[in-house]
Amino acid sequence: MHIRRALRPTGRSSQTLNPFRKPVRNHARSRTWHRTRTLRTGGSLLAAAALLVSACSVGGSPSEANPSAAAVLAALPQATPSVLSSYYAQKLTWHSCGVSGFECATMKAPLDYTRPTAGDIKLAVARKKATGTGKPLGSLLVNPGGPGGSAIAYLQQYAGVGYPAEIRARYDMVAMDPRGVARSEPVECLDDHDMDTYTETDITPDDRQETDALVGEYRKFAEGCGAHEANELRHVSTVEAARDMDILRAVLGDRRLNYVGASYGTFLGATYAGLFPKRVGRLVLDGAMDPSLSARQMSLDQTAGFETAFQSFAKDCVRQSDCPLGGRGTTPAQVGERLAAFFRKLDTHPLPTGDVDGRRLGEALATTGVIAAMYDQAAWPQLREALASAMRENDGAGLLILSDSYYERDSDGHYSNLMYANAAVNCLDLPAAFTGPQQVEAALPAFEKASPVFGRGLAWASLNCAYWPVKPTGEPHRIRAKGAAPIVVVGTLRDPATPYRWAQSLSRQLSSARLLTYDGDGHTAYGRGSRCIDSAIDTYLLRGIAPAQGKRCS
Repeated sequence: MHIRRALRPTGRSSQTLNPFRKPVRNHARSRTWHRTRTLRTGGSLLAAAALLVSACSVGGSPSEANPSAAAVLAALPQATPSVLSSYYAQKLTWHSCGVSGFECATMKAPLDYTRPTAGDIKLAVARKKATGTGKPLGSLLVNPGGPGGSAIAYLQQYAGVGYPAEIRARYDMVAMDPRGVARSEPVECLDDHDMDTYTETDITPDDRQETDALVGEYRKFAEGCGAHEANELRHVSTVEAARDMDILRAVLGDRRLNYVGASYGTFLGATYAGLFPKRVGRLVLDGAMDPSLSARQMSLDQTAGFETAFQSFAKDCVRQSDCPLGGRGTTPAQVGERLAAFFRKLDTHPLPTGDVDGRRLGEALATTGVIAAMYDQAAWPQLREALASAMRENDGAGLLILSDSYYERDSDGHYSNLMYANAAVNCLDLPAAFTGPQQVEAALPAFEKASPVFGRGLAWASLNCAYWPVKPTGEPHRIRAKGAAPIVVVGTLRDPATPYRWAQSLSRQLSSARLLTYDGDGHTAYGRGSRCIDSAIDTYLLRGIAPAQGKRCS
């Protein structure tokens, strides 16, 4: 399983489908599951934790204990190097791309910014022109996170049609799939059959044989990525993607970059601000990441974040008549014990799902399904129904649907490149959380303390970058962005994937940050039902007035 750093989970209301999830009906092609359900989450366990764990360590780098000790990301020179002038001066050729109202184009960037004459990478761009007659505000670039989430899909399926009408009237809504993602020379690693095996692999090994099997899958995944994309894998870092964004800004004719990034998109946006502080326009960083953390510490923090989200789910579940994990009076700890016992049962006795490919629901897929629903409380009713069917009727189809949605596996059994791109970026941005099974075993007590339900699996999931075929180019660092215009950093108190303290840390690092707090559940805050949050961000984007420092909303 990977846990991605995270994806934007939802639209502006519970009726809006998550842009990264097709309707989940018939994903498992079950004979018994209700096919009208849809999942509105953002976020495998084997693949899930590679997404979640791009960067953490219990007692690893100095920055874990003292984030202020991490180096500061240095700004690039304000003048564009002459060797890059042709990229900044290129003209995009816009054309229809099959979705009404949207145009698409291809932008070129250097594959290697240290050797810009050595070859190009082609990046897919999409836009929807401003629809109103008022004074235009330029372009608004959006990114939903991941890493590995398609920004173009997010634009076409949500932001370009679901953002407030006044914002869409004043801004050209723009997205670019980052290098290695979706339409931008996508990283590929495994065929669909091998990816099925990977997602089903036991991520709580009980003996040496199971540990060897898990390590074998990590090696196979990494070797597959290296065999297909060896050179590109060296150049899919967040720093390079941020530099691509500056080329796009110039090509679009904007003096400053206006941007809304969610989850990992906050790391991308903050990196842009650190590299190009004087070119920052109106930046919203929603569900903020903390760039000063190591991979292992980040993974440990996220493990605790998912436990916090699960505690909220548990409290809500026992108040519902259809909760299969207990009733009123059942404590969250008891709910967790019952779910953990169910997972242990699946470890040896997987459930039928009705899947035409013959997949059964084992512990790994079930855990992924539960984690997927932690991203957004709107998915909790679906999770209760899925758990009830599995625990009471021995029907694993519902949890398989949730897991498939998380992995972006469609009804034909095909996976998007989300998990491949996620690992490629994460394993390049930071040194691996663990270098081998012995380090994982030593860290298990800390992870299990952080989450009795998910800790063991998420610790082992953090091993994925240990076998990556290219060396990391990044390290934990702070981002100051001195001289940037006000930047709005948004944190949700009970966010599972980007814990609130990350938003606090990033807001302290950025010289011009304004921290906006959402007292709520789920991943990210903008467009998820809080009028207070939405009004503050809309006012900032439309009028340039940032919220007061420390503003809190519910």
